[in-house]
Amino acid sequence: MRRVIVIGTTGSGKTTLARDLAERLGVPHGEQDAWNHQPGWQAASTEQFRAAVRAFTAGPAWVMDGNYSKARDVGWARADTLVWLDYPGPVVFWRVLSRTVRRVVTRQELWNGNRETLRGAIRADSPVPWFFRTHWRRRREMPALAATFPNLTVVRLRSPAHARAWLARQG
Repeated sequence: MRRVIVIGTTGSGKTTLARDLAERLGVPHGEQDAWNHQPGWQAASTEQFRAAVRAFTAGPAWVMDGNYSKARDVGWARADTLVWLDYPGPVVFWRVLSRTVRRVVTRQELWNGNRETLRGAIRADSPVPWFFRTHWRRRREMPALAATFPNLTVVRLRSPAHARAWLARQG
């Protein structure tokens, strides 16, 4: 396990797990949200985003988190392991809701100067509505999608406790 993709529904804890795993393995961590969310919440162009993924995954060892389909063919093809945070809906909903509230209240800077706002938190593409649009669909579709990348060893973690136990065994 030297080139790892960490995926899961928005708010599931991809970045936290990926950062911790990268530290344990002693490899770089890449966060796709940081490459996609440009200043003013502008999305990176597909080519700009793909170039960032290509550059990061060109290395011999890394951990990258994110679900972006616009460069899945690059990252997943170069990875050897896919870690899927496949948590129950109520667990992820609570996480994304509490994270969103915390970020709005504290005005935490996320990527490239962006901050979540109360107005932004209720937009259709914000994390809470996004969770409802994607969580159950991704749970249905992910096994077949992962199977199209035979290079990947899939690690499916079904609860935060399962993820903590798995992480403790790494590195």
